[in-house]
Amino acid sequence: MIEEILLPDLGEGIEGAEVSEVSVSVGTKVHKDETVLVLESDKASMEIPTEVSGVILEILVSPGDEVTTGQLLIKIESEEVSVAERTIDVLEKESLVAQIPSAEKKPELVTEKLISGNNNDSFASPGVRRLARELGINLSTINGTGPKKRTTKEDLHSFIKMQMAMSTGKPVTVKKEIDFSQWGEIETLKLSKINKITGQRLQQAWQEIPHVTQYDKADITDVDILRKKLKKEGLEKNIKVTFLPFLMKAVSIALKEMPRFNSSLDHVEENLVIKKFVNIGVAVDTPNGLMVPCVKSVDKKNIFELSEELMELSLRARDKKLRPEELKGSSFTISSLGGIGGTAFSPIVNPPEVAIMGVSRSEWSPVFNKESKDFEPKYLMPYSVSYDHRVIDGAAAATFTSRINQILLKAENFTK
Repeated sequence: MIEEILLPDLGEGIEGAEVSEVSVSVGTKVHKDETVLVLESDKASMEIPTEVSGVILEILVSPGDEVTTGQLLIKIESEEVSVAERTIDVLEKESLVAQIPSAEKKPELVTEKLISGNNNDSFASPGVRRLARELGINLSTINGTGPKKRTTKEDLHSFIKMQMAMSTGKPVTVKKEIDFSQWGEIETLKLSKINKITGQRLQQAWQEIPHVTQYDKADITDVDILRKKLKKEGLEKNIKVTFLPFLMKAVSIALKEMPRFNSSLDHVEENLVIKKFVNIGVAVDTPNGLMVPCVKSVDKKNIFELSEELMELSLRARDKKLRPEELKGSSFTISSLGGIGGTAFSPIVNPPEVAIMGVSRSEWSPVFNKESKDFEPKYLMPYSVSYDHRVIDGAAAATFTSRINQILLKAENFTK
């Protein structure tokens, strides 16, 4: 029977990918789990294997094509008698449709001119043509910016945004090109996929979420002593123990006590979804841009387990080898710049979460002791919590950071 290979869900926030390599050709015999395609997404490089053994009948994509979730990639004449039917949601179509104003609230977006014509004659990948057809958009009305004037997914998105702006009466801003070389020598660097997608998501988050940031400092003197002790033990197990696992454990305790920080608004923004699990996203700086792998069930793991998992995730993030499921499912995010420097910063909430913590470099400072009436050296960690003001108010944010301070004050909270 004929087996179809479709592009699976690549993870939260990943809309699609680019085909970087086609490892087979028509007529090639393949075995189960053999790699047939290599994709480059906005967050990782990944191999797409076949789930059956058989012969390649048809290849519907080429290197350089943009593909989207649910798109048909390859057809295989399977050697197996039957294969369970798979249902894949076309997330990109739903995402784009959701952005188009409804006829009840806003003027009609698509005109007769836009929907006339045959998209199959346009120079675009099969995925872009299919999306344009499903959304009723004629690709011949869009000026392609890809190689040989190919219409790319970004061109389609830009076109829809422009139509939305026109339909809502908002001015369409066209930036003027500036020749910076007139003032001196320049160098142009192409943004990576991760840079571009991260920038778009952060801009959207900043525009849609009413951000407020709470700043605080935690006394981590005793916890740091424990960390140094565990660090020596970790060396014997080839595990690097940093302060981040301690912070993750402290956050997990606070999230259990104040579940509103561990929630999300539903899709209509009328209900609050309280999560009973504690999955923490950890921002990792890589040569290709910022990535946020997710550590699952933080509340059920000890310091060594968290340290080992962080080592592995960070390494594979830098090598672009993270699996799609490792990039989704977080309920809270921590962005730590303590190893680099700085005294404070305001992180942007990572939707659909409602809060994020930003950590800066710890330092020794004199703190006045009321009992001894003298100054004592304390190791203080400056940090901040940005939150969605639609869900969390200022009093709750101050209570949350105060609780974090209390947890980090005692090393015994991390030895249980």
